[in-house]
Amino acid sequence: MPPKKSTTDPPAIDPVALDDLRTGDADDLEAEADLEGFEITDLRLDRLDLHGASVFSSRLDQVRADEADLGAVTLTEVVLGRLDVPVVRGTRGRWREVEVRGARLGSAELYESSWAGVRFVGCKLGFVNLRGASLRDVMFTDCTIDELDLVAADALRVAFEGTRVRRLDVQGATLAHVDLRGAEIDELGGIESLRGSTIDSMQLARLAATFAHSLGITVTDR
Repeated sequence: MPPKKSTTDPPAIDPVALDDLRTGDADDLEAEADLEGFEITDLRLDRLDLHGASVFSSRLDQVRADEADLGAVTLTEVVLGRLDVPVVRGTRGRWREVEVRGARLGSAELYESSWAGVRFVGCKLGFVNLRGASLRDVMFTDCTIDELDLVAADALRVAFEGTRVRRLDVQGATLAHVDLRGAEIDELGGIESLRGSTIDSMQLARLAATFAHSLGITVTDR
């Protein structure tokens, strides 16, 4: 009998192709900036301020800053490589076709953002706050995440591959085609909101105690 076909649709993400970029520098990175076709690399900043900026078809690589303000930013066809930022404030941003590679981010406040076609690869992330966010076609590959907060988020076609999530909270979230099978999850909040997600049998066994506690079930052999 042929194996049953998965009914969980994977994220549909096209690779970001960037050509004919012109070299930029720190002076180009400012609040409300309008950047298109730039490549900016190897910077050390006290503060990266792109609040309200629009960045199109560009690459930022090996940028280190003590903090970053990406609030209300628009990123379209952008590659962010090897960012090293302990504190990121990026609420209500609009990210479309964005690749984040090899980043080290500490606390990332990204709530109420809108993401479509976003991929994180090989990143080390601390607390990622995506409360109330709209996520469409998002993929985490070979990442480590201390805490991923998806409370009240609206997530469609989100997946994890080779990624460890120490704590995931989906309380009040709306999930559809959210594939958790590639995630190693240590702690899970919002069990009652998992409808629309997919886990494997090993995850089910590992999280059995959490499910039982959430449902008010007492498990005892005597």
